[in-house]
Parts: sequence; C-alpha cells; structure tokens
Amino acid sequence: MLPLDQTESPHLSALDLCFGYDSQDVIHEVSAAFRAGAVAAVAGPNGSGKSTFVELLAGVRSPRRGSVIRRGRLALVVQRPSTPDALPVTVRDVVAIGTWRRGGRRAERRAAVAEAIDRVSLTGLEGRTFGELSGGQRQRALLAQGIVQRAEILLLDEPAAGLDAASRQRTREILAEEAARGTTIVCVTHDEESITAADHVIRFEAGRIVA
Repeated sequence: MLPLDQTESPHLSALDLCFGYDSQDVIHEVSAAFRAGAVAAVAGPNGSGKSTFVELLAGVRSPRRGSVIRRGRLALVVQRPSTPDALPVTVRDVVAIGTWRRGGRRAERRAAVAEAIDRVSLTGLEGRTFGELSGGQRQRALLAQGIVQRAEILLLDEPAAGLDAASRQRTREILAEEAARGTTIVCVTHDEESITAADHVIRFEAGRIVA
C-alpha cells in the first residue's frame, strides 16, 4: 500500500522496507511513494522509526529487505551534524559544501551561497564559525546547505528543531517555495504547524506506517 498518491514516475519511492539492528527489526515492510512538487511530513512519537526511515530513503542506511528508488539528485539536511565545535568552518563554508556537486562558475556558486544564506536569515553571520552558532542558527545553516544544492529530492530530519516561532514559519515557507519549483520534499517533524501545512502526512508508530 502506498500512503501517497503515486505518479507514473515519482522522484522517490520505497517498497517493503525492513531495517533492524542485530535480529530486531525497527522498520517493518514500509512502502511509500513521494511525488514531485509536494511536501510530505513524517510524524510520530520518538522512537517510532521516522529518522531511520528517512536515512533509508537517503541511502545513509541499507535496508535488510526491500528497496528504494531515487530519480534525480538528493540532498539530506540532518539535525545533529558530527562537526566538532573546534573545527574552524564558517557559515559560508558550511553552505558552500552544498555547491560542490553543482556546475557553473565560481562567481555563480558564491552568489548561490549568498542567496541561500539570505533566505534563512543568516546574512551578517557568514564569517562566524559553526561552533559559535546557537542550535537554531546551526539548523538554519544546514537548511541553507540543503537548498543551495537545487536537488530534485530534499530530505530533512527535524529542520525546525531549536528554532523560534518566526524561524519555524520561515522554514515552512522555504520548503513550500522549494516544492513549488518541483522538488520532492520529505520532512521528519514534531512541529504541529509544519504537519498541518504539509501536502501529505505519514504517521509512524513502532516502525510501521499507521496513517
């Protein structure tokens, strides 16, 4: 069963995914198809398998059984990067990582980085190191890194974590803007306003889609 409307060629789909640690499955025969130009929210209680499911979609983890089909480039926005605070990477550096796979001239990539930083309201903090940022500012920098890639598929794990109300609203607007240009967006979230604003909602419970 596919919880979302299936198009002829969805950008992203999963069929009968199973994943576990040792002999214990935590994702049980999950299938879903995600269409272009829509925001899908993945909701559910902590420990229900939401983040693991998105990691399977992204290819960060490999399923025990089942398959994932991806059509187009994929960008993943994580919630907690493993970047050491002492690493001297700036906001500009973090966002620029998202341009590594883009073509174009250096000036065009710099302009794209500046635009992404402006969209997440971090203009003026470009030279600040990642370790100096608040949790919410880090999350916005990672969102900028995701959107600057102009990928066909954008996966996000709790992009609203640590954000104030205005920043959460801006994040919802950015995801809607990205969907409007044809991006397939799948977003793990506990934020009720983000769930309400999504085009589709998948709810997880104990490693299964229940609604």
